[in-house]
Amino acid sequence: MRVVLFLFLLFPLIELALLIQVGSAIGVLPTLLLVIGTAILGGILLRIAGVATAWRAREKLARGELPEQEMLEGLLIAVGGGLLLLPGFISDLLGVLCLMPFSRRLLANKIRLRAAEQAMRQRAFADDLAARSGQTRPNVLEGEYKRHD
Repeated sequence: MRVVLFLFLLFPLIELALLIQVGSAIGVLPTLLLVIGTAILGGILLRIAGVATAWRAREKLARGELPEQEMLEGLLIAVGGGLLLLPGFISDLLGVLCLMPFSRRLLANKIRLRAAEQAMRQRAFADDLAARSGQTRPNVLEGEYKRHD
């Protein structure tokens, strides 16, 4: 947790240092135009990828399937678009990775697998707590019976 907080606080400083380095190498005006261009490109990519993902989700819903992959991809598209709207080159790189279809699917699959593992861990932990406290589930046997009088 402390590492994540440290990186969260360090990220703007790294972005600023990189902007200064690029600005000193290519000039202030080209750097500003590059930052504004990536924001515009991010908005366009966000719109295109968002619409395509929404259509795929709608098609799955029409077939009666749960669009879990599309929901995760939609979340990554929103994160990627937000990162592209932020000024900075590192956030732009991360935003493009979230918006590109191949990397977005890879990230969505990793998130889905990690969520499934976390759910299994929580389920195992809850079952273990229930067993320790003596709250066992009753054994239910399904079957048919007839009463003979």
